[in-house]
Amino acid sequence: MIALLQTTSGYRILGFLHIISAMAAFGPLFLYTPLKKAGETTVIAKLHLRLVMPALVLMWVFGMGLAGVGEWKMSSPWLSASILIWLIAVAVNWFLVRPALSDDSPSATSKLAAGIGVTHLSLVVGLVLMIWKPGA
Repeated sequence: MIALLQTTSGYRILGFLHIISAMAAFGPLFLYTPLKKAGETTVIAKLHLRLVMPALVLMWVFGMGLAGVGEWKMSSPWLSASILIWLIAVAVNWFLVRPALSDDSPSATSKLAAGIGVTHLSLVVGLVLMIWKPGA
């Protein structure tokens, strides 16, 4: 956040949009397990396809905008690692979480839990990379 205070207004706007899209992408995942236990599978499936997945894509768009407007080079280790972690989060959400939302089997419940766990781990690792920028 401190980096957003010391730069141009365009960088600040992109940074704000990047953070908001990350909140929209990762926040609803905290509600999936209680909603699934309540039987609201169609609600969370719609939420996932209409909010979480588009927000993940927008997070990448705004992040690339930040990299382009800012002083960061695409060859920076923390930036390359962040993109790789983002790709993992998108793949896990598309291939593991999304199919598990509409299935009520016990294996789907464990896949959903694993997918949410991996996604939240990617959020934590991505935050560490974004804040401390190792190798920069």
